[in-house]
Amino acid sequence: MSIKIEKLSHIYAEGTAFEKKALDDVNLELPDGQFIGIIGHTGSGKSTLIQHLNGLLKGTSGTIYYNGEDIYQEGYDMRALRSNVGLVFQYPEHQLFEIDVFTDVCFGPKNQGLPQEEVEARAKEALAQVGISEEYYTKSPFELSGGQKRRVAIAGILAMHPKVLILDEPTAGLDPRGRDEILDQIAWLHETRKITVVLVSHSMEDVARYVERIIVMNKGKVLYDGAPRDVFQHYKELEKIGLAAPQVTYVVKALEAARWDIDTHATTVEEARDAILQALEKRI
Repeated sequence: MSIKIEKLSHIYAEGTAFEKKALDDVNLELPDGQFIGIIGHTGSGKSTLIQHLNGLLKGTSGTIYYNGEDIYQEGYDMRALRSNVGLVFQYPEHQLFEIDVFTDVCFGPKNQGLPQEEVEARAKEALAQVGISEEYYTKSPFELSGGQKRRVAIAGILAMHPKVLILDEPTAGLDPRGRDEILDQIAWLHETRKITVVLVSHSMEDVARYVERIIVMNKGKVLYDGAPRDVFQHYKELEKIGLAAPQVTYVVKALEAARWDIDTHATTVEEARDAILQALEKRI
């Protein structure tokens, strides 16, 4: 078991007039190698939750275990935790700060105390994995496009060889092509490196297409936790909290309402196509 969360709560500005409970008695287990999506409306607690997973925030109460060890125990090595559990923020410029791209990606493994030769080898490997060619190595990170910045930020985390990769809205502000390229790359990394991926996203289509498990946050609590095909069956309840299901879910539900004998669990275009073709065969 990679990460286990028990009775985790977090209160911002506790004891002041601005007190706000962002997490409320959250219990979750995130196994090794799983591709997990976290969704929720603004203020639901999803971004607060992921910042606890590598110790950037500490819970007001509750416990987090990484590989069976309590990360809040005295003397726990937070530096090692953050090497193993990497977080890419929604706005990559917040974690890009070196003079050029290559130096920036070298920063993490260098801080791990690795020999310079290995540091550079890891940086080159990570940049290649996210599709950044050598022509960009000497450029300032701030000269890059939004999509390129995100790739470099992801490479900076990958160079540390994390066991868990957490991404907060990695496609925000990107065009459809850039979004697909980033998510395809993440899916490839998950498959080839067998790492745990936690994806925070507002796009139901993206979540349905890539993840194997969805955690729905609402008012600091876990509302639903399960496979996409099961979670999106609660589309009416999701609408009440400002979310929705993928568009294809509404299509198959409409066909069911029109008395089609159809599987309504489709969450991707491919699944909807198969369900519709099977339903058509029944109607012939």
